[in-house]
Amino acid sequence: MTVPPDAVAVELEVPFHDVDAVRIVWHGHYLKYFEIGRTALMRARRLDVEDVIGLGFRQLVIESHVRHSFPLYYGDRFQVHARVADVSHKIRVDLVVWNLTHQKRSAKGSTTLVTTDAAGRLLMETPDALRARLLP
Repeated sequence: MTVPPDAVAVELEVPFHDVDAVRIVWHGHYLKYFEIGRTALMRARRLDVEDVIGLGFRQLVIESHVRHSFPLYYGDRFQVHARVADVSHKIRVDLVVWNLTHQKRSAKGSTTLVTTDAAGRLLMETPDALRARLLP
């Protein structure tokens, strides 16, 4: 699978501590893989946690979705692709976990974040300072 031009890709290997007795990744770990991809995307856009705080904002994950399609097994190599899908009122990051070993998509989904000010008050729109870094 080719990485979309506006996406960030992170390559990983399934560690033993992420699998169950039959060496399949436990479904909850996909959210961890999504977080690794989302973090890489935000860092690439100069919006890591300290950057966001430095701009006077905070971000909170309010929703996550995962659709599983093919398992990851112990030792499989995989990529997490993350791309910004929406920045209007909330920030939605679309994610794909691609099993490189078996050349199949293992999961797809999204995480949605909202932005608050430094005092924790919800902002109804993504601030321009964040939007400018998120959009290519």
